[in-house]
Amino acid sequence: MIALEAASVSLGGRAVLHDIHVCAAPGALVALCGPNGAGKSTLLRALAGLLPGLPARDPRCVAYLPQGARCAWGLTVAEVAALGRIPHRDSAAAPVTRALQACGLIGLQAARIDRISGGQARRAMLARAFATEPEVFLLDEPTSDLDPAAAHEVMALLQATARTGRAVVVVLHALDLALRYADRMLVLDHGRVIADAPPAEALPAAASAFGLPWGPDPTPRLLPPVA
Repeated sequence: MIALEAASVSLGGRAVLHDIHVCAAPGALVALCGPNGAGKSTLLRALAGLLPGLPARDPRCVAYLPQGARCAWGLTVAEVAALGRIPHRDSAAAPVTRALQACGLIGLQAARIDRISGGQARRAMLARAFATEPEVFLLDEPTSDLDPAAAHEVMALLQATARTGRAVVVVLHALDLALRYADRMLVLDHGRVIADAPPAEALPAAASAFGLPWGPDPTPRLLPPVA
């Protein structure tokens, strides 16, 4: 389990998070949703213990994938995934192979990460997190750069991973993915939690935070009606 109790965060003299209570239990996938600037990435970093004044986390137990994570060196996909073993100070091959298989990258393991698509590179960074074999996954927009089919594959993988007893927290903008795969949706707006509930119950608050119209239809209208 990973949790924060009554956490408030200020960065550069500006309050970013206000009195946050959040808990992710083993076996659950929590979708962290809200508009740009709501504080989602800051909250994920706080959970990871990467902000001053908050308890550090054991990197062998908590895998953190930041938003837009990239590898600038010309490493192969397999070498990028193997970076996930650094916290364990070993070079065990089996966890890396399992991570590559889980992320659908076996056929690309010898490819250089700077010569594959953005979506493939994003999955390679996700494989690095899987290779750590953590108890907790903290993932900031892991479906960015992915086409819709690949995004669903990644979310199904994360849901299945949670079912093995891991805690998974995922920052998402796609409310349809949160509704389909998450056990809970935590909605942030202006640095405050405005909903923490099963996705179907939290969806009206999420729609409001995004400024989307809401009606009797159980999903928000993501596009304006065609004239």
